[in-house]
Amino acid sequence: MFGKFAIVLLTSALIALGAAAQPGAVQSPSVTVLGTQEVRGVLGREVRSTADENMGRIVDVLVDGEGRVRAAVIDFGGFLGVGSRKIAVDWKALHFVPAAGKQYAVVLELTRDQVKPAPEYKVDKPIVVLGASGNLEPLP
Repeated sequence: MFGKFAIVLLTSALIALGAAAQPGAVQSPSVTVLGTQEVRGVLGREVRSTADENMGRIVDVLVDGEGRVRAAVIDFGGFLGVGSRKIAVDWKALHFVPAAGKQYAVVLELTRDQVKPAPEYKVDKPIVVLGASGNLEPLP
């Protein structure tokens, strides 16, 4: 692991030195190495309630105009995709916790009964986000 990091660091330094030596040369972008223990993708991850109910899977992440994550869209309910619908839940209502045999589990602070009455998320329609308190809140 250290060897790979050293190679990336050395390569970045050499690229930066080469660009600095050439007048009018384009600067290379910065490089950040993130370990697999530090970050994980969330799309497709199963979501469980605090009561360990299967809530569905994360199918989209919604961000505002400044790039801040505001909500996750969960494919909720149904069986094998039949009868399921997409629900937007507040990002703050999700918790990423260590789980046995996994990097982390995604836990939603709501129960199935609290999520059932939420309106379906539809692209290009006003988005209603279900908050951690179980209240429906429109995104600004």
